[in-house]
Amino acid sequence: MKPIELEKVQEYLARFINKDVYVHLETTNGAYASHVNEKAYNVGVYIRNTKVRFSQAKIVGDGKSYRAGLKMEMGWIYAEGLTDWEIFEDEKLLMAGHDREGRLMVALQISETPFHY
Repeated sequence: MKPIELEKVQEYLARFINKDVYVHLETTNGAYASHVNEKAYNVGVYIRNTKVRFSQAKIVGDGKSYRAGLKMEMGWIYAEGLTDWEIFEDEKLLMAGHDREGRLMVALQISETPFHY
């Protein structure tokens, strides 16, 4: 993966607007949090192959960390803390956020075809 390049990621996000696409979204602090601080709460979100259509896609950030939002007819999908991105299998967009030690904290993937299990 490489650091997010705002303009390139925005351009790639635009390719999915007004199309039926599949989304994978996960967040975790899981074992990372309780390993470091036993008083920390473990939290996480995981959805895979949810079919959606969005009319707007936006990524913004300060050069260190980014947030991406996908506006659907009845709400939003939102991921914050993104740091890296890549295109895989020639058409799938993967954005991820890693902590200072390189551990995954958030991932948002978008594709016109379902993700492998």
